[in-house]
Amino acid sequence: MKIEILSYIDKLQDTDKEICNLLVNSIETELVGAESKVWHAHPVWFLIGNPIVGFSKQKKGVRLMFWSGADFGEEKLNVHGEKFKDASVFFNSVSEIDINDLKRWLNKSQDIQWDYKNIVKRKGLLVKLK
Repeated sequence: MKIEILSYIDKLQDTDKEICNLLVNSIETELVGAESKVWHAHPVWFLIGNPIVGFSKQKKGVRLMFWSGADFGEEKLNVHGEKFKDASVFFNSVSEIDINDLKRWLNKSQDIQWDYKNIVKRKGLLVKLK
């Protein structure tokens, strides 16, 4: 785990640390070769420069967000962004995380991608990569 992500998690309360550690371990296991960094103040994983998945601590809990998640067809990813193709879910304890769901979402995140990397160049237009 990168030091900057570890530092992000270390600042959280114990329950949130458990959630985030589980998420990091799962993400890094499933997204082999993904680049990770703290981006816009929270941990995010990228494939070939394109943001794929990230999480952040918010009032409602730890938010797990998939940039292209609105196209996954997953009922549990029910918090959809208004402007882009993102979808997310909130967790308040490790027991709320279904590992099989998480693995499936991570696999879909590799197969279903919108090109966020070039969104500025395209003046806000999203183009589907896969």
